[in-house]
Amino acid sequence: QVEVMESGGGSVHPGGSLTLSCTTSESISSIDEMDWYRQEPGKRRELIASTTNDGKIDVADSVKGRFTTFRDNTKNALILEMTNLRPEDTALYYCKAVRVHFGERLWSWGQGTQVTVSS
Repeated sequence: QVEVMESGGGSVHPGGSLTLSCTTSESISSIDEMDWYRQEPGKRRELIASTTNDGKIDVADSVKGRFTTFRDNTKNALILEMTNLRPEDTALYYCKAVRVHFGERLWSWGQGTQVTVSS
């Protein structure tokens, strides 16, 4: 099973920026899909960005234009650059690694990293 670890969370003021990283125990080029989710207390986990190893990237409308994600092969990491942060972006951010094996989706989650946006 692929191990996943997020880092880079913290506290910022509204309008600030943060960059999250997601590293894995295996080469990210071997992982079919890598996603970012976030979850506020008492709410469902929300998919905010998705990447595939053939270059496809999708970003949720709620963060489009403010968040950018990409795979950095030199660091073997999935990066989430967050700008113009808002209080409603406060959440626990998770990375998910998905492998497709003979048509079956196998996934691993990280432990999450907290992002807090407040004045």
